[in-house]
Amino acid sequence: MAWRSAGGAGPRGRCGGPMGRRSGRYEMAAGAPASGGGSDAICSFVICNDSSLRSQPIIFNPDFFVEKLRHEKPEVFTELVVSNITRLIDLPGTELAQLMGEEDPKLPGANSTASGFFRSLMSLKRKEKGVVFGSPLTEEGIAQVSQLIEYLHKNLRAEGLFRVPGNSIRQQILKDALNSGTDIDLDSGEFHSNDVATLLKVFLGELPEPLLTHKHFHAHLKIADLTLFDEKGNKTSTPDKERQIEALQLLFLILPAPNRSLLKLLLDLLYQTAKKQDKNKMSAHNLALMFAPHILWPRNVTANDLQENITKLNNGVTFMIKHSQKLFKAPVYIRECARLHYLGSRAHTSKDDLDLLTSSGSKELQPLKSQKRSRLDSCHQEETQQRTEEALKELFLHVHNMPDSAKKKKLIRQRKVLGTPVILERKSRDSTPEPVRVSKENVQLLQKCGSPAHMSQAKLKSLEGQKEGSCRRMRARLLSKDSSSL
Repeated sequence: MAWRSAGGAGPRGRCGGPMGRRSGRYEMAAGAPASGGGSDAICSFVICNDSSLRSQPIIFNPDFFVEKLRHEKPEVFTELVVSNITRLIDLPGTELAQLMGEEDPKLPGANSTASGFFRSLMSLKRKEKGVVFGSPLTEEGIAQVSQLIEYLHKNLRAEGLFRVPGNSIRQQILKDALNSGTDIDLDSGEFHSNDVATLLKVFLGELPEPLLTHKHFHAHLKIADLTLFDEKGNKTSTPDKERQIEALQLLFLILPAPNRSLLKLLLDLLYQTAKKQDKNKMSAHNLALMFAPHILWPRNVTANDLQENITKLNNGVTFMIKHSQKLFKAPVYIRECARLHYLGSRAHTSKDDLDLLTSSGSKELQPLKSQKRSRLDSCHQEETQQRTEEALKELFLHVHNMPDSAKKKKLIRQRKVLGTPVILERKSRDSTPEPVRVSKENVQLLQKCGSPAHMSQAKLKSLEGQKEGSCRRMRARLLSKDSSSL
């Protein structure tokens, strides 16, 4: 993986890319060797300090670190994705080894001799390989076939699109042109939309292996079986769409790059076609019946080999078409893991780990928060104690200034106000009241009754208000009793 600058140079950025003051474009060079292998890709971003452009929206690829991890560390990336796939679907050891590419896929009908002649006949049809048709999928082949897809996007209203066959002569002319790499003007009117649609299916059918690959075949069967559970934990017949989408997102991440690119173009085309089914009469299910044999069925097998799996496979492709707009986004926890991998933080390798991010972050900050809370509680306790002492002081002075009476003598003699022992100081000679001192026992009793340090701030405020209210009520009660005694 190599980075090259197409603009102004400058100091290195946080993620290793050069950052400059001038506007510039920095690309991950196509064709640069990536550690561990991986296919070529180009990632571009723009750094510009032009004030006139700051108000423009910034386009950010949320899967940037995912793609970076895929190209730079494919083994780490594959292990991360596959570990999450096995969390969603049950893959025995053999099927897991096939998914990882450690063993050759064992496909339906592989050991059958009844249909061997038919499979051999199908293989002979692919013996003449051209540059595009019948060859392994390449970026060059995708560039040629994308012309067909682009043309079909403009002709989605044709009734029976992908079902009605085109003219075989025109199709052969178009096929030869694509194989030779010549430029084709599909808008000239020389070819019909049915010619182009049929040729697209021929291209997919002549690939050496299906677009979704042989080693993913068993995983797709397991994804089709994902269903919801009832309240008692028993499986129902209702598909679990959320888990199916998540599993397909993960499975598509480990497709070869050319397969993933063409699959995205194809599913988007079929999705748009199904949206026009009121005109073209082609629903998502009808389209799945046309394309499942080309993109998902193993090569050289017959319908008899697949037996009961045909319905699962067709329904699986139908699901892909309907939810195609969600399937090419990496799950959030994969994005977070890839981001943390490059930012030097601990990588979270599953959705469960991501769910623990908040709680683990809270635990790490807990000592700091506890210290802060203790300081706040301590300060608040001192403030509350000070206010309580002031309120008691005012009450004690009121008792001290009461006219001599049996009630006053009784209060002083019993040395209790609100059930709290007090010590009263007499006035000084200049008639300035001395501060009332609250004994240590008083403070301990008040704290025990109202404001321990471990209480929350809200509770302290509530108890503080209660104590001040009690003081006011007692003072009013004493005044009323004093008046009545007089």
